[in-house]
Amino acid sequence: VQLQASGGGLVQPGGSLRLSCIVSGYTSTPYALGWFRQAPGKEREFVGGIAWTGGFTKYADSVEGRITISRDNAKNTVFLQMTSLKPEDTGIYYCAAADRLMSRSWYRNDRNYDYWGQGTQVTVSS
Repeated sequence: VQLQASGGGLVQPGGSLRLSCIVSGYTSTPYALGWFRQAPGKEREFVGGIAWTGGFTKYADSVEGRITISRDNAKNTVFLQMTSLKPEDTGIYYCAAADRLMSRSWYRNDRNYDYWGQGTQVTVSS
């Protein structure tokens, strides 16, 4: 199984970015896909997640209202749309796939994910 994250870059405060995560190598599909980020000198933190089927999404309080996670199942791709970006959104963004049925509270815990992508750098700076 491979996850390929892309779409990061340098953006000014208040700007927008859309990250993509292509999932490949599954014989079936994952149960859920999550986005995490890690800023320099800080621990990795949950950003948001989406169930692979159905409409469930979950977002971290720090980004609620500024991000939207969506998916294109036909292309095995999940998107992270970010708006009103702030300097504190800077970090490496990782996508991760879960091989288990996730309860709502499980999305936040990175130990519940089985596969990780390589990350894409997002820098918010003027």
